[in-house]
Amino acid sequence: MKFLRFLLFPFAVIYGWITAVRNLLFDFQLLRGKTFDVPVISVGNLSVGGTGKTPHVEYLIRTLSASHRVAVLSRGYKRKSQGFVLASANSTVADLGDEPFQYHRKFPQIQVAVDANRRRGIELLSRSSFQPEIILLDDAFQHRYVKPDVQILLSTFEQPFFSDFLLPTGNLREYRSGAKRADLIVITKCPPDLNAQVLASYVSEIKRYSKAEVFFSTVGYAEQTEGDFQLKTSELPQLKKAIFTGIAQPNPFVAQILNPTDAVFEFADHHDLTESERAMIQKSADLVVTTEKDYVRVKSVWEKPGLCYLPIQVQFVDEANFLAAFERKFTKCAAILRKRS
Repeated sequence: MKFLRFLLFPFAVIYGWITAVRNLLFDFQLLRGKTFDVPVISVGNLSVGGTGKTPHVEYLIRTLSASHRVAVLSRGYKRKSQGFVLASANSTVADLGDEPFQYHRKFPQIQVAVDANRRRGIELLSRSSFQPEIILLDDAFQHRYVKPDVQILLSTFEQPFFSDFLLPTGNLREYRSGAKRADLIVITKCPPDLNAQVLASYVSEIKRYSKAEVFFSTVGYAEQTEGDFQLKTSELPQLKKAIFTGIAQPNPFVAQILNPTDAVFEFADHHDLTESERAMIQKSADLVVTTEKDYVRVKSVWEKPGLCYLPIQVQFVDEANFLAAFERKFTKCAAILRKRS
């Protein structure tokens, strides 16, 4: 696989030229990003998939919705609907897509919408009866026709953007220099035993590309599963079960709960299980554990009892400093909005 990616290097060069020209057109304002009267916060990445956007968006939802009316706008990847869709009580995964449906299901106090055209989506959300005070953009770092008030860039500890390469040789959607647009950078999925020297080395590498403040987060697993069974997470490695995932980087999740006798089924990100695949998983064990994103996608068609999921939440290495930095950016954003009006 690595050799094949190396052979595709000429295509990475061509792709790099295309993205560089596009970014230059925006940088020199030959193409323009639009600003809005409502604060817009973007959470995205330079690479394709697997950086942990969903739990970080959920973190911001929990933090902000306690004191503000929050809306989330996503593209709604692999949904069956078209155009702008405002989530309602009757919405399904097919209407919204995996992650937006998960937000809608977990956070009834917010408004969720999907639209591939983010500018139109923000305008329609702003005019909705919900009247959001903050709009969170899910996976919109490259969507430069919108100019967010706060840009949060995510990159994984295992494969940080500063050591990655452009598609298709690597996983980057654009050159590393795109990080300069970020206001805050979060290195995600960090190991729990980070030391100051490692943190400093990452910050030093990132500063070659961006002036943004840098923070680090880890994945925290809930104490018990949800779904058909509420089982202690600490007991899962002792239980025989089936594990299935349809996420970009399943290894950490699987390792957290794996028993050597488990049947493990790993599919591509956002994979829709076929009827035969679903039957194969159900037949392999009475207990089936999956991710929350996969659970919301398959629960409505899952015929056999025993399906549960393990919730996750992000935990910041220095949460107080992250929240302080975010508040500074958000306060500055509010001041800019006052000047606009």
